[in-house]
Amino acid sequence: MADILVPEVGIVTKDRRRPGALEAAVMTVLWAADMPLTAGQVQEKVGDDLAYNTVQTILIRLHEKGQLQRRRIGRGHEYWPANDAATAAAAQMRAALPDGNDRHAALQQFAASLDASDAALLRTLLAEPAQPA
Repeated sequence: MADILVPEVGIVTKDRRRPGALEAAVMTVLWAADMPLTAGQVQEKVGDDLAYNTVQTILIRLHEKGQLQRRRIGRGHEYWPANDAATAAAAQMRAALPDGNDRHAALQQFAASLDASDAALLRTLLAEPAQPA
């Protein structure tokens, strides 16, 4: 396995993939696609000599987690993201926030980690009236 760069995960080395690296790679492929893809098409786009069964297992798990939708095509399925990348990232951020006292500390650490342009953007977004869902 050659080193690959997965934007949401970082570099995945040939020795061992980081947890969630394959799911991130599959989601990146599906978000970039302009139409639903079959397991074989995802396998081809992810590359890295992944076995078809490995890709199919990842797709099934992502579907079970509610991250993908699917429909039957012949004997298989085609898959597409349940949400766009931004919505999925926001959901992950919300899920990572602890309840209780640690929530303040977690938000403070997150805000402190932002670069100046992201901090300014966040301030602008927070100042805007809330949009109805």
